Amino acid sequence: MKAHFLRPGKLLPILLVAALGACDNSTSTDYDPAAHASVNGSVQSGTTPLAAYEINLYRAGSGLQELVASTSADDDGGFNLSFTIQPGDTQSVYYLVAEDPVNGTAGHYDVSLAAALGTAPQAGMAVVINERTTVAIAYAMAQFLHDDVQVAGTYPGLQNAAATTQNLADRQTGQVGEVLANEPNGLDTSTLRTFNSLANMLAACVQAQAACEALFTNALTLGGGAPANTLEAMRNVARNPWQNVGALFALAQTAADYAPHLAASAQPVAWTLAVRYIGDGPLGQQLDGPGNVAFDAEGNAWIANNYEFSLDPAAQGICGGRQVMKLTPTGGTPPGAPYGNGGLYGAGFGVAVDAQGNAWVGNFGFQGASCQNDFLALSHSVSKFAPDGEALSDRETGIVLEGLSMPQGMNVDQQDNLWVVGCTSNSVVKLPGGDPQLAQNFDDLGLQKPFDIAFDSRGHGWITSNATGTVVEVDNDGKQVGEAVSGPGIVRPMGIASDSQGNIWVSGSGVLDPPCPTPNPDDILIRAVGENGELNDSAAVTLIRTEGEARTVSTFGRTLAGPERHGLRLPWGIAIDGNDNVFIANFAGQRLMALCGVREEFCPPGTATGDALGSDDGFPSDALTRNTAVQIDSSGNVWLTNNWIIDAFSNIGRDDSHQNNPGAHAMVVYIGLAAPVKTPMAGPPRRP
Repeated sequence: MKAHFLRPGKLLPILLVAALGACDNSTSTDYDPAAHASVNGSVQSGTTPLAAYEINLYRAGSGLQELVASTSADDDGGFNLSFTIQPGDTQSVYYLVAEDPVNGTAGHYDVSLAAALGTAPQAGMAVVINERTTVAIAYAMAQFLHDDVQVAGTYPGLQNAAATTQNLADRQTGQVGEVLANEPNGLDTSTLRTFNSLANMLAACVQAQAACEALFTNALTLGGGAPANTLEAMRNVARNPWQNVGALFALAQTAADYAPHLAASAQPVAWTLAVRYIGDGPLGQQLDGPGNVAFDAEGNAWIANNYEFSLDPAAQGICGGRQVMKLTPTGGTPPGAPYGNGGLYGAGFGVAVDAQGNAWVGNFGFQGASCQNDFLALSHSVSKFAPDGEALSDRETGIVLEGLSMPQGMNVDQQDNLWVVGCTSNSVVKLPGGDPQLAQNFDDLGLQKPFDIAFDSRGHGWITSNATGTVVEVDNDGKQVGEAVSGPGIVRPMGIASDSQGNIWVSGSGVLDPPCPTPNPDDILIRAVGENGELNDSAAVTLIRTEGEARTVSTFGRTLAGPERHGLRLPWGIAIDGNDNVFIANFAGQRLMALCGVREEFCPPGTATGDALGSDDGFPSDALTRNTAVQIDSSGNVWLTNNWIIDAFSNIGRDDSHQNNPGAHAMVVYIGLAAPVKTPMAGPPRRP
């Protein structure tokens, strides 16, 4: 096969006529403020040009998409399209679909390849449409790609999803995107090879119609429907990555256009793409022990970070982190990030974004065993940052809250009140409207080592009490509602989340003991680590349904016959997506778990509430280490915190070793896996 390259002489610049707004149009009745633009491209399969393919350029937003321009590829697969962009239109997403000219004929499987141009095609843009760019748009925009290659979605989820395609595939070259191609991704994990195998899966069908039957038979919708074309097929794989994995893997092995790809012995458990984000540059934002993440209205990720940065787990003198991290929706570094000077020290699980876009972080006092700082003096406060990262709290002390000690989980309710859980003070503190002067401390709730808080549809708060194995409900005035809830699955509970129907989901770790009143990282796993390094005989997820003060408790994943079911391994954080499905972070096992929620219409046929989505192994990935938190953004991406390194605790509890710096160094994002959630969160999840 002969490689096809774009000829520089064919590149035509995109002309964005921004200066038109300065013209005097008062004397013209036919003045057209539209900016004229053009894009030059090539459509190919592997390195083979696809002649005569029909090229359609679409503009998409919250309503129906619009066909902007059409043309046909020449004998070299090249094409040029001219079109217009309305001045001030910064939100419309443009994308290209290339269709085989024989699509629609009897007995022919329809081939459609695609590439996303983003929100504003750049001057001089060249585009390659191939299988890689098709996989990129099918995954990153999975939650916005509807039947008949229709795209629609609200801001900023759709726009951020389109931008994320570039992380996977470079639209200008058709090669692997820079983020996926390089550390901490690249050959460090299997995600790059999985991505290329997905592209090979498509290439097999594009290049030989006989291979298409396997794709169209196995890449099905949630309800089992067949796709209409190859783009829909890949979207179905992205949305339902557990379906027919073996058959699709066999198809992928029949092509080798894209490398490196998965070896014949490396069939995945599910077709997920888990990408590590650290920010820009070789060391990114120097994440060290990211504990939790919260999203603002633009989809930026604010990250609580445990420790000072060092790549050496045995480094001496590692103290608490003094900066809050912020990543763009595509994992880059926004201006000025990370941010400090707000009194931050050793943040734990507590981070939240309020309705004004301010970020709040709890100062837990995490530090390494050899740090000499007085953590007790640094663990009674929260820190506040403006949307641009400016510190709004005292640079030395943060905002000290009376009665609060070693804050962990925090959340914002529907009235924009901030609630902070005190792990050592055994209390929860409410800041009405985020005003520290009005702070109220509720310490009469019977809490012992409380860890996290979530709000139901009534605005009631639900708090996990780790040491008592209970969950406590409070009304908006901080008064306890009913008796504390217990059950066989609420053992050493950690994370908690609400769904849109007013139900509460609890992550029962079984053994995890939060390190308060001391922040020594060794304490966390002393009870959890057995001879095999991962003892977890009572892990479960519990659903609490409420009607007034009546509660119905259901437990999923717990089995007395063995230590593992549904893949739960030291479950920690928990989150609910826009379809009310449940996602769980595991501190062991390198896997994301997902369970069918209460709206079973969004689960595979025959799946009931609490059943695993996919296999009981969940969605494993070697991009993960030990994860504490999981959250879902407005594009449908599932973010997890790589909080600790995997092998830091092999000797905990059995000798005198102490970890000075157990922190891991990345966020991991499962691209397009969940239903989008409106951000920032305030109460139960809502669709954007």
